[in-house]
Amino acid sequence: MKKLLQFVVFFNFLFLITYCTPKLDIPEPSAGDANFSKTIAVGGNFMAGYQDGALYQKGQELSIPALLARQFKLVGGPLFNQALMPDNNGLGLNSKVWESWFVAASHLGYKTDCKGVSSLSPLKNNIPVSSATPYLTGVAGNSIQNLAVPFANISDYFNPAFGTAFSTTGNKNPYYNRFASYPGVSTIYADAKAQNATFITAWLGMEDIYNYASSGGTSAAIPSAASFSTYLDTLLGGLTANGAKGVIATIPDFRSFPYYTLIAWDNADLRQAQADSLNDFYTLGGLPQIFFKKGRNGFVIDDLNASGGVRQLHAGEYITLSVPIDSMKCYNYGLMFQTINNRYALDSSEIAQIDRAIAAYNSVIAQKAAQYNLALVDMHSYFNSVKAGIKWNGADFNAEFVSGGFYSLDGYHPNQKGYALIANEFIKAINTKYNAVIPTFTCVECDGVLFP
Repeated sequence: MKKLLQFVVFFNFLFLITYCTPKLDIPEPSAGDANFSKTIAVGGNFMAGYQDGALYQKGQELSIPALLARQFKLVGGPLFNQALMPDNNGLGLNSKVWESWFVAASHLGYKTDCKGVSSLSPLKNNIPVSSATPYLTGVAGNSIQNLAVPFANISDYFNPAFGTAFSTTGNKNPYYNRFASYPGVSTIYADAKAQNATFITAWLGMEDIYNYASSGGTSAAIPSAASFSTYLDTLLGGLTANGAKGVIATIPDFRSFPYYTLIAWDNADLRQAQADSLNDFYTLGGLPQIFFKKGRNGFVIDDLNASGGVRQLHAGEYITLSVPIDSMKCYNYGLMFQTINNRYALDSSEIAQIDRAIAAYNSVIAQKAAQYNLALVDMHSYFNSVKAGIKWNGADFNAEFVSGGFYSLDGYHPNQKGYALIANEFIKAINTKYNAVIPTFTCVECDGVLFP
């Protein structure tokens, strides 16, 4: 009798728990007013999945467009074809071509610096042109839907020569040639238009600005906003001519990236004796305007407009992460004998150009998004949020180099977790614009920075 009573009490308790547990009202995925039956992506480095200084297979498989395509499958999207690299070493363009034209993806490992101190540091291997053939080989098979090409300016989308084979004396971009429908004849724009897509994911204009910024302002000038607008209008007009919907993103502030902020302009921390010695050196050299004090000081950079062609950096100017750091640590690079080459620094004039271009390009992007009825993703604001620090699924992300969880080892491109967070921002914008119900996601297989 006692056991029967216990069973009845337990049964009633179980019934009450089951009956009182609220049912979650999870909406069914829906395409809303959009059609995801044929999707393509256009853009540059970020859309291609470039990270750790290279384009490699896993990065492509977990690129923004590829991650979005997984979610688009829930609302009728098909498979998504990409021109995948043959392995995870990948191929990156080396900014220091005098060392090698190409590099493999960076990895974190122990490095002994010029002072004999061993510590964790990004490591990369050079790839000579003679060994790059597997990464330069064309990709046969189905039509490619991710048409994003690393380092491609928007004008390159309309240039047939951009699809010719890589050459150290000719076309120095190896990426479009790999999947061009007719290398040297077709264009990225024509290949994209031929897809007759129903939905377009776009992030354009980044390379037009950041190819200039990453070189310290020594590469080709940033194209005017008027030129960018004309090309963008032609591209979006052609891709949406048959009623395609889409999403387009704005351009972040360069101050959001550790590539530009990690090395402080005044990181020359000196003792009084060191400062006095440097002051004597520059006074004897006829450059008394170069002056050091005890504590933090601005490094010395090349500047053709300054007296003697050199001057010290000041607040609001930046040193890029490509600067030879060992030389700064041990050989007075940026202090004595060797000033910092302007390819490694952004001065006030260059910064003003970059800021004006980002503001003008973003205005164009917002205007074209409205004109062509596209969802708009405010990546300028989002990257500022990352810099301030964000939380996702209980994890913290910020813009700290290596430890922040968002950026890869090159300090500019996000890692796979960062790209997944960005993809979710695209989804939110798509849902809002098109009354869609596409779930955001957590990418469990996405890597952050991998420690040895």
